Amino acid sequence: MNIKGIKKRWVFNSLGATIGIFALIIISFLVIVRGYFYSGIRQTLFARSNELYSIFKGCLSQNDLKFEDIAKIYVDNFSDDDVMDLFIINSKGDVIMSSSGFLPNKFETMPDYIQAKQSESGLGIWEGRSFFDEKIMAVTKCIYNENSEYIGAIRYIVSMEEANSRIVWSSFALTIIGALIVLFMGVSGVYFIKSIVNPINDVCVKAKQIAKGDFHIKIEKKYDDEIGELIDIINYMAQELDASEKLKNEFISSISHELRTPLTAIKGWAETMQYCETTDETIKKGTVIIAKEATRLSGIVEELLDFSGIRDKRMSLIKEKIDVLAELGEAVYMFKDRAKEENKTLIYNEPKSLLPVMGDKNRLRQVFINIIDNALKYTSDGGGVSVTAGENESMVYITVTDNGCGIPAEHLPNVTKKFYKANYLKRGSGIGLAIVDEIVALHGGKLNIISEESFGTTVTIELPIYNEG
Repeated sequence: MNIKGIKKRWVFNSLGATIGIFALIIISFLVIVRGYFYSGIRQTLFARSNELYSIFKGCLSQNDLKFEDIAKIYVDNFSDDDVMDLFIINSKGDVIMSSSGFLPNKFETMPDYIQAKQSESGLGIWEGRSFFDEKIMAVTKCIYNENSEYIGAIRYIVSMEEANSRIVWSSFALTIIGALIVLFMGVSGVYFIKSIVNPINDVCVKAKQIAKGDFHIKIEKKYDDEIGELIDIINYMAQELDASEKLKNEFISSISHELRTPLTAIKGWAETMQYCETTDETIKKGTVIIAKEATRLSGIVEELLDFSGIRDKRMSLIKEKIDVLAELGEAVYMFKDRAKEENKTLIYNEPKSLLPVMGDKNRLRQVFINIIDNALKYTSDGGGVSVTAGENESMVYITVTDNGCGIPAEHLPNVTKKFYKANYLKRGSGIGLAIVDEIVALHGGKLNIISEESFGTTVTIELPIYNEG
């Protein structure tokens, strides 16, 4: 396994911490178990030494039995010779008897005996290695007569090899258990890490492909968890990017067509007036068309600039207290002649008055113009468009209704999105309603669109009434 990233953090943090904890547990276990065994042996030796007073009380006075005689009886009757050795030490410091029948090497030291001789309690204990390099624990108890004269000592020696062996095997068993647990954690951890790292690696690879423009990528989802949620989001993002890319391409195609048409007309009439024999009537007609198409080009450019401002959050409003009816009336008037030319009716049900609103009159006029323009554009020959206005307690509303082709239900939720066009057979950039929706929102209002295919569309603009407070 390549140890990097999440894997590296897991190895050093989780697995490393686990190994460290087990090492600490094993060391603590060694200390506790060793202390338990050694303490038990030590207490046993102390208990045996405490019984010596009652055994040797017969030789505590000078007139009683000799120390060596009682010691011989004690050695002969010693019942623990299978677990410990017993040495009898005379007043000169020489070992004269042992429970095993073998006297120690004369070069063997007895630090516990020296300690006992120097101690007020007459008791000494020592842990170390014997002359034969065997780990032992020894306890020596000195015996004094009634005149406090040293008459001998009893030394108990226990081999610690068996105790140490038990400690080692217990530690080894615990180590094996710990190693198996760590191994299990390692195997399960590797599987778990792979279940995280592999999907993330797949996400990284697919995300790079998406970044390069391949929006048809779909990442396989294997788990219903946070990673699965991330995959769903990335798949959704790719889907949305793909849709946006299609809309953008369609927009470029549409806007190119929108720009080419007036430019072709302008170029054609300019060449006609420049190179052909023209009359005053032809020149007048040509200049009218050139001016009309130039105005149309200017409108497209303005839309693009407004859209750019919206995307960059640079669109600002110059708000003031305004009369909505004045701006609406001017917008309707602009389309009267066009409606007649296209054999359509444009009816304006103008109320006597409306409460003022706080807004940017130029931007609101742009909203009204765009909505009415769309209504006429999608209304067939002989159809009609009606404009009404009114108010309620808090809002002024303007409603534009047409009996045109309507908007299919599947397109209705998207008509205010950038680049979106429900009908590519009609002229337009596909960003007009997106701009309208943004302007209305900046005024604190709402844009509502209700439409039924083949029956027409109703667009309602709601703007908050001006509040002097």
